[in-house]
Amino acid sequence: MAEPTAQTEVPAKHGAFPPFQAEHFPSQLLWLTVSFVLLYVLMSKIALPRIGSILADRSKRIGDDIAAAERLKERSDAAQAAYRKSLADARDRAKTIASSTRAKHTAEAEVIERKLETQLRDRLAAAQQTIDAARNRGMTNVRDIATDTCAAIVERLIGRKPAGEEVDTALGDLGKR
Repeated sequence: MAEPTAQTEVPAKHGAFPPFQAEHFPSQLLWLTVSFVLLYVLMSKIALPRIGSILADRSKRIGDDIAAAERLKERSDAAQAAYRKSLADARDRAKTIASSTRAKHTAEAEVIERKLETQLRDRLAAAQQTIDAARNRGMTNVRDIATDTCAAIVERLIGRKPAGEEVDTALGDLGKR
């Protein structure tokens, strides 16, 4: 293995770094110009048009996507508005149907109620007539019973049966109608 040298100076047979030597500047400038022109031509004719077309395609695709999204949003908004309108119309129809059904049933109930009230009044009148007839029969029977009872009491008390006129006079208007 070779031993490293601790020297920092340039050996005698070597000069300065070649790109820094003045005699090499014209050739370096020539190749720099040739390289720059060649690189510029390659970039302007091949790479930049491709990059430009890619960017244009992307921009067009993004624009188309945005336009499609806006059309879909408009269609969605229109569909949502139509849905809300149909829902409001359905609610209105339901309210109308419920209201008409309620009115119809109320009218039917009123007719039935009037019919039942009429039947009830008729039954009450018939019952009142029956009660009046029963009371009249009962009052007639009361007079007969009172007459028989009065005659029986008088016969027990005095020992003889009273005459019918005497009992009628004693009872007065009881049971007469």
